[in-house]
Amino acid sequence: MNILRRLFFCIVVLATLGVHSAPIDRRALVERNNPVVTTVDTLASLSVGNGHFAFTTDVTGLQTFPEYYHNGVPLGTQSEWGWHSFDNPQKLRIEETYKLEDFGHGHRELYATEFKEPGRARDAANWYRSNPHRMHLGCIGLESEGLMPKDIMDAKQKLDMWNGIITADFKAKGSKYSVKTVCHPEKDIIAGKVTTDSKKNVTINLRFAYPTGKHSDDACDWQQNDKHKTELVSMTEGHAVLKRTLDKTIYYVSLTWEEKAELKEKAPNYWILEACGQQLTYSCEFMSEEKNEAIETFASVAKKSADKWRKFWSEGAAVDFSLCKDKRARELERRVVLSQYLLAIQCCGNIPPQETGLTYNSWFGKFHMEMIWWHQSWLPLWGHEELLERTLRWYESVEPKAREIAMRQGFKGVRWMKMTDPSGEEAPSKVGSYLIWQQPHLIYLAELVYRNLSTEGQKKMLQRYGRLIDETADFMADMATYDKEHNRYILKGIIPAQETLKAAVTYNPPFELAYWYYGLQTAQQWRERRGLERKEKWDDVAEKLSPLAAGESGVGKGNEEYSKSQKLYLAAESAPDTYSTLALISDHPAVLGAVGILPKSRLVDDNIMKQTSDWIWTGWNWNKTWGWDYPMVAMNAARLGEPSKAVDALLMDKRTNTYLKNGHNYQDGRLRCYLPGNGGLLTAIALMCAGWDGCTETNPGFPKDGKWNVRWEGLKKMP
Repeated sequence: MNILRRLFFCIVVLATLGVHSAPIDRRALVERNNPVVTTVDTLASLSVGNGHFAFTTDVTGLQTFPEYYHNGVPLGTQSEWGWHSFDNPQKLRIEETYKLEDFGHGHRELYATEFKEPGRARDAANWYRSNPHRMHLGCIGLESEGLMPKDIMDAKQKLDMWNGIITADFKAKGSKYSVKTVCHPEKDIIAGKVTTDSKKNVTINLRFAYPTGKHSDDACDWQQNDKHKTELVSMTEGHAVLKRTLDKTIYYVSLTWEEKAELKEKAPNYWILEACGQQLTYSCEFMSEEKNEAIETFASVAKKSADKWRKFWSEGAAVDFSLCKDKRARELERRVVLSQYLLAIQCCGNIPPQETGLTYNSWFGKFHMEMIWWHQSWLPLWGHEELLERTLRWYESVEPKAREIAMRQGFKGVRWMKMTDPSGEEAPSKVGSYLIWQQPHLIYLAELVYRNLSTEGQKKMLQRYGRLIDETADFMADMATYDKEHNRYILKGIIPAQETLKAAVTYNPPFELAYWYYGLQTAQQWRERRGLERKEKWDDVAEKLSPLAAGESGVGKGNEEYSKSQKLYLAAESAPDTYSTLALISDHPAVLGAVGILPKSRLVDDNIMKQTSDWIWTGWNWNKTWGWDYPMVAMNAARLGEPSKAVDALLMDKRTNTYLKNGHNYQDGRLRCYLPGNGGLLTAIALMCAGWDGCTETNPGFPKDGKWNVRWEGLKKMP
């Protein structure tokens, strides 16, 4: 009997392990979320890429209809080196955009800003905002006389994320086509194979546009052929090099093909490669400098892509929702898997990513340094810290610019720019130049990487970034203003993350206060790890930072049940009318980031934060929010012990929380993709599964109602 009981017990234990502890089938997890497109859907474009170069395709698996997809998710070909500037005949200087401000810091400050009045200052601001801008490097499409989107029939396009390849099968004008497209994991190479049963030869085209320099578009002006040129530099059997000249910008396109084919110019900046048959296999490399050697074959690129992607999916973290009973779990898993892929191909290069990645231009293609946390904080939490390390090195290259900004504003240390480009030049902005919440990001992100490294790796990390973190914290401590009357430090002369407030009158926004506290404390830890003494000024500022300011809720939108005596955290200490002013309950509910993005601190009262969270949930103007606001709310709810609200936040039915078939976070007609939302989702999921320092609960961000059996592997805790 004892043997039977033991056997029964072992069977039960093994069964339990099979449900809860069996390794996740990584391949099945990825493949069940591969997107499939069966119609010409301009919001369902699929991409391949490698983190610093990406290529986006229409339903044909190529870029056959770039004009038609212009207002959808555009068919971009972008690389981190692909930038262009228009001429500057007026010889406008960045110094002409500087505006003198006095925010009560005891000295005058110069900010690069925009101007309303006509004149050189406004002209300079406009030029430096739009220059440099990213280029579309060139379209590779199917060439067929008179082919239109309406001609595409019986389409089945699939993104195979496990191998990093797009396949497309369709009919066009009575003929069948099969297209495969793949990106090299390291180089800016697109390789493909096109086959057909048509009696006509397979032909692809290479089309090149002039940059637009506009705020948000596909960067393609097809009407300016006289302003740029595409020349044949060299050609041998099966290989050719084209030279692109756009004003002072020059780059090259190298093309290799396997079957017998002919390359010829059809029109200015329009080349075609016609095979002598029904199959064409090619590789196309976009290069900042000329190289004449033949490039890798399609088979080689496809194999390297598959190897890279299988390693990515196998070695990083994974989250499996397949055992969840909540009907929303399937959609949440889809968003999570697709977000990993999109961010890996678009936001893991040697410079910070723009908000639309490498798909199309937003803010002229420039990147926003307050968004780097949302783009990339998930990487160390999901076991890909080496990809974040690659981007962090950019901070070193732009330190002189950051020091210059701090000096012209009268502060110590370095002030990290907001809207910028690879050079680090701060783009003039009436908002961005006054933001400060990008400042502690280097400290936070470096800390996330440090926590994942070996002892030797940590020593190298401290040596490499220790001084930059000191300089970052020196600015933070110096910018805090001592309020002698109340024996405290305040933050003023800033626009906070909730951008509806004005720099001249705003002081003590809640998220920035909490972030200053966390940043200074963490910077001190980095000094101690390096065997250095703590900085007395940093400790003094951190110990005397103002606590978050609370005020009466009043009668807010949709919250008549709240009494006048209810205390809620304000958008800033300078905004006592927060909950009765529409502009102050719009944009980002950044106050929730003080507990969520950040760990709890002495500056925050848990009860007031909980009341604030409850009010925001029903009273906020959710029609004026952004994609990363929902993960921020979810992280706040998880840390406050409200897992049901955390899940509800991630899946809130709002326009800016929409995730398209391809996984992109849709915002509006201008921002059809918005990658900070994807990154925020992955960071929130890491916190909801693995928790944070000191948290011992399993899956603290998911309800314990039997519907959320979330399995995960490899995730790391947040601070």
